[in-house]
Amino acid sequence: MFWRKQKAAIERFHPLHKALTLEKGFSVSLRRDDWEPVIQSLARHRVEIRRHRWRLSERVPEVVVPMLRVLASDMTPDGVLSVALDMRGPNAPGKQGPRFDLPVHRPVLAMQQWFAMDPWLRMRAELRDGSVLELTVTDRVRYRWRKKRNPRGKVKVKTKTKTVHLVRATRQLAKNAAVQRPGTPPPNWVRVQVKQGKRLVIRSTCKLPGQSAMGNLTGQILLVATEPFRWTPPASSARRTT
Repeated sequence: MFWRKQKAAIERFHPLHKALTLEKGFSVSLRRDDWEPVIQSLARHRVEIRRHRWRLSERVPEVVVPMLRVLASDMTPDGVLSVALDMRGPNAPGKQGPRFDLPVHRPVLAMQQWFAMDPWLRMRAELRDGSVLELTVTDRVRYRWRKKRNPRGKVKVKTKTKTVHLVRATRQLAKNAAVQRPGTPPPNWVRVQVKQGKRLVIRSTCKLPGQSAMGNLTGQILLVATEPFRWTPPASSARRTT
């Protein structure tokens, strides 16, 4: 009876919320105001869903929803916000690379290493000033498998992981937008590139330790996402619409 109620609750969720719950992801483009029903549906998840297999990753309420709200606040009603979420984790098919052997010394008998790339968040927003912001967060996970013989002769096998968050924000400016170097440099852990083409592109990137708390991770992602905006004077891309 309890699980039937849980399934009924999932059926009442917004279709994107339902896809995230059952399939662990979605990829869609919607107008700005069409994201609000999705956010409101996600807000009910913790109250209505108890079963572990249907719980959402803490990244959804702690990272994804705040980023949706921040980007939507800088868009016009006609602006399109595209989001691709993949919450299947780094062990999902196709995300792990080949294994290779590492040199070892006794008492270690064998060691292998491999990497997984997990692009779990991609966002693209058409902003009110005419620029376009693209944001990606990818986890690079290093796996290290080790076989070791202890002093008592027993062989033990252990696998360790180390995760790094790769964050990239790319802002393509509106036509004829001016670039102005900010008065202060970015934090030393953020790299910035400015490329001149048909349109100016400003890109900021960083690597963050995988053990960062979700609240800290959100703040650091926001800092990387806002860095390209420090390189243009206010109203430099002057297409303002309410």
